[in-house]
Amino acid sequence: MILSGSASAYEVNKNAVALLIAKDKTGKTVGTGSGFVARPEGILITNYHVLVDAHVIEVHFPNGSHSDVEGIFKVDRARDFAILKLKEGFYSTLEIGDSSSVQPYDYTSALGYPSVTQQKDRVGDQLVQTYGFVLGIHSQAHPKIPFIYTTTPFVPGFSGGPVVNSSNKVIGLATVEGRSINLALPINSVKEFLHEKTTFSFQQLLNEDQTSLEAMYYRGNYFLYGLGDPKKAIAEFEKILARNPNFTLAHYDLAVAYRDLGMPEKAIAQYEKTLELSPDFPEALSNLGGYYFRSGKLDQSVGLFKKAVQVYPNFIQALSNLGAALNKQGQPREAIAHLKKALSLDPEFAIANFNLGNSLFALNLLDEAHKKFELSQKQGIDFLSMHWKLYEIHKKNQRHRDAEKELKTILQIDPFNEEAIKRLSELPKLH
Repeated sequence: MILSGSASAYEVNKNAVALLIAKDKTGKTVGTGSGFVARPEGILITNYHVLVDAHVIEVHFPNGSHSDVEGIFKVDRARDFAILKLKEGFYSTLEIGDSSSVQPYDYTSALGYPSVTQQKDRVGDQLVQTYGFVLGIHSQAHPKIPFIYTTTPFVPGFSGGPVVNSSNKVIGLATVEGRSINLALPINSVKEFLHEKTTFSFQQLLNEDQTSLEAMYYRGNYFLYGLGDPKKAIAEFEKILARNPNFTLAHYDLAVAYRDLGMPEKAIAQYEKTLELSPDFPEALSNLGGYYFRSGKLDQSVGLFKKAVQVYPNFIQALSNLGAALNKQGQPREAIAHLKKALSLDPEFAIANFNLGNSLFALNLLDEAHKKFELSQKQGIDFLSMHWKLYEIHKKNQRHRDAEKELKTILQIDPFNEEAIKRLSELPKLH
């Protein structure tokens, strides 16, 4: 199924969507995020992690108005949400929907401010809206905390922003961003706390966060993904695990940090530990399967990819990875169904088009394989193995000029490839 990204019939009330700028005691910006007003008297919802290490939060709206946060009604560190009290006033709002009615392939749209946004006088120009559809509702690290997985892109800075349905009612809170794994916290987890009456201060939150493992986790997460400093992130995650060896997300992101440092054995060990603690964690299943695939453990990789797809049937990356592993096992017919499903969900997923080309090539469906390889090339794939297969296709069809072009491309990538030099010398001389 392919759904368009066109806007829905009625415009979202964008004046209810706020840019949040978190500052420490010295006034230095420690992060930005997004949020939205849920009640006209000034009740604002965002992610808890936007507040970590903040002494104050500045709130800016697209119409140029701004507000201060006077107190905190509620934080849930595990589910990653916060409900804030703005200074007295009358605010534009978004209508809260019912996330229990969300189904796969439902339209979704997200609104937020990219993290580079800090020009308070131009907030209205920098609010971004993205579009997509629901892939499914699944837990991740915590079995009792489900997320809405959606193709709607979240960029850094969208954290805490609203995810709305086709009626522009909020059904989720943008929480985790990444290709094919944009996760929104279902709004029903939040709305039961919208009638809280008492607030507490940022100082109290800061004091509590000194010993909070979740605060440490989000700090490490920011070091890893926000600052691109895996060594600093590792130090934070190891502090968490020293106190609680069963903190699943710390193991998962520790694996990512080791991956970024080029330490595959340590990354594998952390993914394995993640899955001991949370056997149905889709991304951990797929990522560990990728390591096994690259090290030649095909049976184990296929098993992990199959489980990832069983847990999360519309997991685009796992579907493509499963297709690649089945191709490698010599099962191209079985691979095709998974690859076609991945491409029905994301036609622009270049590696899935390449993998499908490999399946078709293995079945000697050369014209179809040629089309898929060319499409994946246009989408940015430039693998040596693909050029060899295109050479074979052109040679078989006696398109000698095209075959020569592929061999020359191979030699541009690998100038001392003896096989390519030999094959080039054997081609009929073209005039």
